[in-house]
Amino acid sequence: MERVRDKVVIITGASGGIGRETALAVAREGGHVALFDIDETNLKPLEEEIKNLGVQCKSYKVDVSNFEQVSNAVEQVINDFGKVDALTNIAGITRDNFLTKMPIEDWDRVIAVNLTGTFYCTKAVAPHMMERGSGCIVNISSVVGVYGNIGQTNYAASKAGVIGLTKTWAKEFAKKGMRVNAVAPGFIKTPMTDKVPEKILDQMIGKTPMGRMGEPKEVANAILFLISDEASFITGHVLHVDGGLVL
Repeated sequence: MERVRDKVVIITGASGGIGRETALAVAREGGHVALFDIDETNLKPLEEEIKNLGVQCKSYKVDVSNFEQVSNAVEQVINDFGKVDALTNIAGITRDNFLTKMPIEDWDRVIAVNLTGTFYCTKAVAPHMMERGSGCIVNISSVVGVYGNIGQTNYAASKAGVIGLTKTWAKEFAKKGMRVNAVAPGFIKTPMTDKVPEKILDQMIGKTPMGRMGEPKEVANAILFLISDEASFITGHVLHVDGGLVL
């Protein structure tokens, strides 16, 4: 199958676990990939791996919390590829602490990357999609943005905000031929969760009805579905990939 054949897809946070798997999933289904990440370390090897699959790929160093960088990168993608069919806002960070112990700069940084970064990237891409009369945006939220979590005031707020953006933009852009959806992962095996103590991971797994953590490729498959034409009548939806955690 080539569900996204010849579509040009921007992937932010491309060198992370979910971003990397999404990039590979898009490429395997015939899509061309623009990789965005603030850390270039793993971007070039991923770019070469994707090119070996027979599709176009280019990497860009981008801090999604900097609108000038985002705007310039999106313009460059349009020049390099000729169009943008889909944007996946995956870039995200955590800086966990209890509210009373959370440094202001940790609040600011998480909101800047997770929420404002999603806003910036979409603001930069949306005019191009509107002009073309088509486009798809998939935002990454989290189950934490739905039910909250102790010690994650900033992360929960940012991911709840992403859901608000998703539903608002779905209404704003529907008549422009654009779809906007979100994916809310549960506990997924990524470099982010690798830092979580084993005791806490066991508690997370214990709360998940399916009794395990998810794999990045399982989230990537959900994203791939939402940017494909198979989801052509789906917008404003938050797709949970969480093993039944939020029921």
